Amino acid sequence: MADSNLSPGTVAAALDQQGYLCDTGLATAVFLSLSLERPILLEGEAGVGKTELAKVLARWTGGELIRLQCYEGIDANQAVYDWDYSRQLLHLRAAEASGEARDSGAEVLENELYAERFLVKRAVLRALEPAATRPVLLIDEIDRADDEFEAYLLEVLSDYQVTIPEIGTVRAAVPPIVVLTSNRTRDVHDALKRRCLYHWVEHPSFDREVEIVRRRVTDVSDQLARQVAALTETMRGLHLYKPPGIAETIDWATALARLGASTIDESLVRATLGTVLKYREDQERVTNNGLDQVIKQALQRSLVA
Repeated sequence: MADSNLSPGTVAAALDQQGYLCDTGLATAVFLSLSLERPILLEGEAGVGKTELAKVLARWTGGELIRLQCYEGIDANQAVYDWDYSRQLLHLRAAEASGEARDSGAEVLENELYAERFLVKRAVLRALEPAATRPVLLIDEIDRADDEFEAYLLEVLSDYQVTIPEIGTVRAAVPPIVVLTSNRTRDVHDALKRRCLYHWVEHPSFDREVEIVRRRVTDVSDQLARQVAALTETMRGLHLYKPPGIAETIDWATALARLGASTIDESLVRATLGTVLKYREDQERVTNNGLDQVIKQALQRSLVA
């Protein structure tokens, strides 16, 4: 992939070839991230394709996908680097047994213990290593991490480097492609956002969601694909606690196709509602709003060209 030949249009076409349909705004954001060598922060509802984009970028570019799944309490030891304490201890005992510790002195032995061969490289540090093709570093669900971890990442996101006190600064010769995702369970800090390009990933349009279902669920009929996409779109307008994303649309279409359905009806929707709505309160909201009317509205929507 030659960055000089990129444009938003070529990015959209390349992602399309990998089975990922995106709009002009997202294609432009990805293009700018690649050409400017800047991290990109993707925010949006869960299930709209943020994580999938990083996977597709890795397939397209041929770079390794290095995924860091964030969670509450994650720190540098899990995300960046750690020391192999068991190997360090074995080295220390071997040095003592052979007399090397006495002959070399404590300072020399301590320096040996913090040599690179005892360094355990986690996801972030691995992404900074030399590679034939730029790796894709996916920092997934950064909103789940703590403020302290966000602050630690600032050096990585701004300078593509990590400072290890015992060794020094490790800097990437060629910056990796960095994709951060957030479901916005909390706001990430301005300092992190300033170091990234930003794009809010919307739910897809009706036609694009239909096309996604067709591609991902090969045994679904055209009629069923349109009905499922329309019903999912209708449910998103009901102010649910967790509106269904593209992932749930695909799961629902797959389940209905596996059941041999060619069209939807109320009994079939009730039986499979747990495939698309994962909260009891959301299921009650849909059914209490008159499921028959919701289905009727969706069926009318599916007939619109």
